[in-house]
Amino acid sequence: QVQLAESGGGLVQPGASLRLSCAASGGTMRGYSMAWFRQVSGKSREFIAAARATGGNPIYAESVKGRFIISRNNAENTITLQMDSLKLEDAAVYYCAAGRPILSTVRLVQSYSLWGQGTQVNVSS
Repeated sequence: QVQLAESGGGLVQPGASLRLSCAASGGTMRGYSMAWFRQVSGKSREFIAAARATGGNPIYAESVKGRFIISRNNAENTITLQMDSLKLEDAAVYYCAAGRPILSTVRLVQSYSLWGQGTQVNVSS
């Protein structure tokens, strides 16, 4: 069973950058679409970005398009989320997820069966 573990969260000021990583262990992430979600306390988990197993262009939420970049490295069993120009509203717990969604469901929480424990990102001046 593949397990996911995120790292790289922290406290930054608005406009700063942060890079999150997710390492898969116990198996390969090949064959899985990999995604990042985030969640603020009291709110639903929100799709951020996905890198599909079949390749193709990454998929982003409109709120992060142009600021965040998702990358996957199948050889190293890792995905990263480069976050630039961070805003106050980007503060959340960020989760790495793996699943096998079809294109039309890639943004849905229920399309992913494997989740990491989350890493906290705080943006504050």
